Amino acid sequence: EYAKTVLFPEMDPEALAEIQALEAANEYDDPHYFELLIPHYEAHILRLPFSEWPEPVLRSFNHMNPAVYVPMQGPSELGAAGILGEWDRTADLHLITVPTLVIGAKYDTMDPTHMEWMAGEIPHARYLFCPKGSHLAQYDDRDTYAEGLIRFLKDVDAGTFPE
Repeated sequence: EYAKTVLFPEMDPEALAEIQALEAANEYDDPHYFELLIPHYEAHILRLPFSEWPEPVLRSFNHMNPAVYVPMQGPSELGAAGILGEWDRTADLHLITVPTLVIGAKYDTMDPTHMEWMAGEIPHARYLFCPKGSHLAQYDDRDTYAEGLIRFLKDVDAGTFPE
């Protein structure tokens, strides 16, 4: 729903229509499909020009296993439609008993408001918001991400978590 109401309206309408037409034709392997997605990736996956993405990120894209990824995520890059599309464990969040860091980012494909809500449902959770980050905030909002993660780990290690 977040993709439809927030992310799609930000996309170029012609590109979105082309993406959706390729998806409807099941042409996910068409190189043009990937080309059309690059602006979306640069806005919401990693806020750097695709040509500057770090080698580990490119390597993970190049070695993604579609036999696993597609059944879980669905073939579309514009929202979960596979097994995960209908998988809802929100009623069980309160059962997580370990200290948990939930990370959200302003430009993420995941709704940061929902990520914050999730942290509130987990008994020993903390929410970290990355105001300059996307899905890979460890790269595009590195300072916020690293400081928040290190603070969380130190607090857990010192036994001072939850706050």
